[in-house]
Amino acid sequence: MSDTAGSGRDATDARTTDGLYGSSQSPDRQRDRLTSGEIPVAVYGLGKMGLPLAAVYAETTGNVTGVDIDPTVIETITDGESHVVGEPGLADLVADQVDAGRLEATTDGSTAASAARIHVIIVPTLLDDENDPDLTTVESVVDDIAAGLAPGDLVIAESTLPPGTCRDVLEPHLASESGLATDEFGLAFCPERTSSGTALRDIRGQYPKVVGGVDPESTRAAAVVYDELSENEVHPVSDATTAEAVKVFEGIYRDVNIGLANELGLLADELGVSAREAMDTANDLPMCQLHDPGPGVGGHCIPYYPHFLLGRTDEPMAVTETARQVNHEMPSVVVDRLERELARVDTDIAEASVVVLGVTYRPGVEETRASPALGVIDDLLERGADVAGVDPLVDPADYGARPVTIEELSEAAFDAAVIVTPHEAFDRIDWGGLERMVVIDGRDAVDLSETPHREYDLAGSSDGRPPRGSRDPDGGIERDDTDRDGGDRDGIEREPSEAVSASTDGGNDV
Repeated sequence: MSDTAGSGRDATDARTTDGLYGSSQSPDRQRDRLTSGEIPVAVYGLGKMGLPLAAVYAETTGNVTGVDIDPTVIETITDGESHVVGEPGLADLVADQVDAGRLEATTDGSTAASAARIHVIIVPTLLDDENDPDLTTVESVVDDIAAGLAPGDLVIAESTLPPGTCRDVLEPHLASESGLATDEFGLAFCPERTSSGTALRDIRGQYPKVVGGVDPESTRAAAVVYDELSENEVHPVSDATTAEAVKVFEGIYRDVNIGLANELGLLADELGVSAREAMDTANDLPMCQLHDPGPGVGGHCIPYYPHFLLGRTDEPMAVTETARQVNHEMPSVVVDRLERELARVDTDIAEASVVVLGVTYRPGVEETRASPALGVIDDLLERGADVAGVDPLVDPADYGARPVTIEELSEAAFDAAVIVTPHEAFDRIDWGGLERMVVIDGRDAVDLSETPHREYDLAGSSDGRPPRGSRDPDGGIERDDTDRDGGDRDGIEREPSEAVSASTDGGNDV
């Protein structure tokens, strides 16, 4: 954002000081002013979540300035277009709001702050090289806001933050840089609860909106805003730190749950069952809510949030730390499984050609941050494999893999394929027409039992196939891997101890 600094008091000269925070107006009048455009809003950060949020603020309040450091993003929005793909309805909403003059965009954060009375922060909180939360971007936005902060203004943080950040970092920083007392402006944490691909639906009210202020008046003012933005209930909590904890706890729950699912999934080899089938069936009981196992956890949320608490509290948080380690190492476990399967057909991974299907962290979402595919690609390259990649949304070459199109798969010969992210476009793959290879399916995405490929399903399949087996016509399981006595149906004789090792390796180093 802009580096311009200044006094918030100076910025009030041309403006009324009657914002939402500490307002003496009736609740109805406050809502009328908010929805009529009399209270200008600035949204800082116009990324995958920021632009949808700014657009919904615009359709609700009619007076929004979006701020971003990328001039290309600003130019695109100014032209009435959306740079964010894969969000149903967003392009039309942006076009409508820009055309109606309800939404504009700028790179000048301090100027936008001087005009705004509500300031919404939705920029990423990433991790540094030591896995500590990096608040640099958030603090840069706060500097811009402080340059234009005036009495009665309300600052809302939607960016996920370590619990205590609003109280211990943002509030004193805003006060110091603006020259205002802490009781002259409001500050609330109102976490975004959205997913890529459903952002507009989620912002408009798919889930209750959590609001928590550094003081009761901040909570009240933020509730006025989100009562208008959201069709769902507003859920005020005790304070901003509690609201921050809500969002971090949500992410940690999912990471721990997936870590447990991955740990249980790796038992499928040793037990000779489909762990997916067992977990799906266990979920018949409402008190059991096991998530899906897979090749890892990606995106800009779940892999990061545990580190907002790990090492920052006196409690050891052993469960959280273990789950994070399990999920972090899953890409290497997948490559371990591939190396083992290749060895069973007398192929050295260092001499193998492998195609990775899916580079983004989720199907249909153009986001690669912390994607398990990146770990798979890196590990394959470290083991000497020749690595190609297929993805309909991003260029695999940007991540170290030779790019291949879906159509080119039938013209190439690979020793193996690893399904990491099952994009819908992959439904076009004619597996029966491809050269025989080893296929590691990390997502239970395909059934190759009627093809010549050697398929390994991580954790087994939901319809009951164990990792390396297929159903016979009578509904039983016909295994083609290790016999109980140590023999192997792939024709390689092993000692019993070696057979046990072959069925469990890869999980031991998790």
